[in-house]
Amino acid sequence: MADQGEPRELTDPATLKALAHPLRRRILRHLDSKGPATSTSLARALGQNTGATSYHLRRLAEHGFVEDAPEQGQGRERWWRARRQDIRFPPRSTMSADMRATFDEFARHGVAEDIEAFARFQRQRDAMGEWGDGLLFSRGVLHLTKDELLRFWTDYMELLRRYAAATDPPTEGARRLLVRFVAFPDVDGE
Repeated sequence: MADQGEPRELTDPATLKALAHPLRRRILRHLDSKGPATSTSLARALGQNTGATSYHLRRLAEHGFVEDAPEQGQGRERWWRARRQDIRFPPRSTMSADMRATFDEFARHGVAEDIEAFARFQRQRDAMGEWGDGLLFSRGVLHLTKDELLRFWTDYMELLRRYAAATDPPTEGARRLLVRFVAFPDVDGE
């Protein structure tokens, strides 16, 4: 997050659709966690054919989510890396119907992916030594106005960016952590 620059707000449904495609999400996760790759190495890692990964990498590049990593390649070999970005979305109430539908599906898949990542951690945590204790979990309830909620979000993002900048590059012994923030109105309470 240290080199993400200014937040990028996605307002174009086509750009969000490019990001929301399931294989493209897998490609981005792989590039983010494993580093630069070729379409061939991605195809092998993701159980796809090279034509599919090559096509989806070009679509992701068109929308600014991946870029060439020329320092990695030799000859005609084309390497790709994920572009680190602070991606934001406009308020749902200002989105077009198409954008809302795409965003809702994007968010639903994101939550499902997070639940699966958490389940993988739970299955493996006994074998992780001291990192098995790395689950920090908090549930709480706040009573906030809309403005207070936005300030809370801004404070959270500043904290996340501060820690990301302080650990770029990662210090010895550091481990990649998945950090999630979710806040939403309680429809069953006031």
